[in-house]
Amino acid sequence: MDAAVIPILRFLQGPKQFFIPIFQRMYSWKKDHCQQLWTDVVRIGKNSDISSHFLGSIVYMEPGPQNEGVVRQLLVIDGQQRLTTLSLLLSALGKAVAEQDIDIGIDPKRLSNYYLFNAEEEGELRYKQLLTKRDKETLICLLENRTLPAVPSSLLRDNYRFFEDQLKVVDLKTVYTGIQKLKIVDIVLDRAEDNPQLIFESLNSTGLSLSPADLIRNYVLMGQETSFQNRLYEAQWFPMEQSFGDQHAKRFDRFVRDYLTLKTRQIPNIKSVYEKFKEYVPDTMAPSELESCVKDISRYARHYVDFALLQEEDPEIRGYLEDIQELRVDVVYPFLLEVYEDYAQKRLEKSEIIQILRLIESYVFRRAVCNWPTNRLNRIFSTLLLKVDKSNYLRSLKQVFSEMRTYSHYPTDTEFIHELMTRDVYNFRAPKYLLRKLENYERKEPINVDDYTIEHVMPQELTEIWQRDLGEDWRRIYEKWVHTMGNLTLTGYNSEYKNLPFKEKRDMPKKGFRTSPLYLNESLAHAEKWDEANICARGAGLMERALKIWIYPNNQ
Repeated sequence: MDAAVIPILRFLQGPKQFFIPIFQRMYSWKKDHCQQLWTDVVRIGKNSDISSHFLGSIVYMEPGPQNEGVVRQLLVIDGQQRLTTLSLLLSALGKAVAEQDIDIGIDPKRLSNYYLFNAEEEGELRYKQLLTKRDKETLICLLENRTLPAVPSSLLRDNYRFFEDQLKVVDLKTVYTGIQKLKIVDIVLDRAEDNPQLIFESLNSTGLSLSPADLIRNYVLMGQETSFQNRLYEAQWFPMEQSFGDQHAKRFDRFVRDYLTLKTRQIPNIKSVYEKFKEYVPDTMAPSELESCVKDISRYARHYVDFALLQEEDPEIRGYLEDIQELRVDVVYPFLLEVYEDYAQKRLEKSEIIQILRLIESYVFRRAVCNWPTNRLNRIFSTLLLKVDKSNYLRSLKQVFSEMRTYSHYPTDTEFIHELMTRDVYNFRAPKYLLRKLENYERKEPINVDDYTIEHVMPQELTEIWQRDLGEDWRRIYEKWVHTMGNLTLTGYNSEYKNLPFKEKRDMPKKGFRTSPLYLNESLAHAEKWDEANICARGAGLMERALKIWIYPNNQ
């Protein structure tokens, strides 16, 4: 490794081309990063007492033997964001100088030919920096002042416009003076002696921090033979990342954690995912082993996208996945990865995977209703299928669930009904989920619960009429039952019901319980009064329905 501190403009001079490996993340600096660079450039440009400003390091290496007399092609290990952003600033500066026709100490042609282009070259060798994918085309269009592609890289476009706007209201010579003072650490690696991945990791403390997803991708692909690297990235890794969408980094980190949990039966902390991944995929793997491993990761990623990002194509299965997701229990994901793989391998029928999803939902919801601790669920689900006989998959899983004891106990019907009948479900973590499931059970045309609000039949604030109708024991009745299942329903007229007496809510023209199309309001439509007995009776009726929705293993 050779390192030297030099001005960034001297670093860029001469026939050379920095290219970004296909596996590195795309350009990712946002406006706040550009604002910081701009502030530094203007500040040091104005202050004659400041001779230099450290911009950071640029780490690169020659990917192979170079032919003499041609442009040196250099592979960037670290520094893409700084190089690219400075290129945007230099290009916008050259354009501003040409438009204002002023002298800043260098004319626009030299500014471009020295720092942005290899002036004597044609084709791709003309450019001092080549990015990847969509970034590449967008940057070239910006530098050449061409029309942007139909789907440009938005960050490159927006940051270029940011610099254009700033250059309209500042002395351009000050900007050029500031850029001249920028220095970097020029670090060139020796391909035979230096480990680029270790150096890359050690430098991941400046600029925009890399996510575990970025580090994992670089770890897998950096240092591989170029043709193998390209094939692995294009055929497996890039499509996998794309499937995660715009939030791929955050989602991919979580997927890798769940994948490692499944494969190792140990649950890594999200902050240590990268280190655990390196233990699982050692850098001593032969290319054939690595390719097989990446294919396996890619296959499980497709499962993850189906159930965690709700990309499942089967609408019936997706409906159950949506219910599980609404309960916010991603601790079940390692378990679902294995179930989905078994389903893909034809070890499960569609009807069986639906039953399994119902069991998961029921188990999690029953425990939540019983207010049992959730801190052991991740361990429960990470090892659950180890106990299942997959030759008799569904029956064996039901038996495992029903035989759970102590902290992993599956709440019985008696335990579940007692808690659901008497607990405060209005302030429960998912009250609309509860009411939606009760309302839509076996309903051919399900309602959209977002079109309704939760209504307390006995209101949250009791009027004198309500106190009189409830009787002398109104205070106890109110405190015990106001937020319970028997007293809650759905309505589109919550603001009009307010604290009205029960019969007025029931009989309101076109809006009362008697004209409601909802199942939840049927018993209210036929009630003559609303007191403790009616609340309990309605709650008991809803409990019968609840047992059919949130099933117990041995009852199916």
